Amino acid sequence: MRVLFVCLGNICRSPLAEGIARTYYKEHIFDSAGTGAWHVGQPPCMRSQIIAKKKGIDISTLKARQVSVDDIGAWDKVVAMDSKNLADLKAMGFENAQMLLDTDVPDPYYFDNDEKMDEIYEMIKGGIDRLLA
Repeated sequence: MRVLFVCLGNICRSPLAEGIARTYYKEHIFDSAGTGAWHVGQPPCMRSQIIAKKKGIDISTLKARQVSVDDIGAWDKVVAMDSKNLADLKAMGFENAQMLLDTDVPDPYYFDNDEKMDEIYEMIKGGIDRLLA
């Protein structure tokens, strides 16, 4: 199975999801992207790198990219981190786009500190486990 994780800038939630999925579900192919282009080429944010490293996952070499129409049809599942990302994906023509969870995964980019990162990790990990189980 080929799975693309999508968030807003591809520096917080979706690269964390990609790293988690690659670590625990090696039999599948994963990538991540953002609906926006602000951070293209940048590594994941430090908050996501730190929580990933704390859990034994290295996402430091990932680089942000923007989702494109070339991704349509290339992925079995296109998984949005929140309802705004899902709406953007649907508007682009991704018929197979779905939410990771029944609720939005909060965007750590807007956090004042790192205290909620364990919760974000567990939300994403749980969603991936349900998605791929």
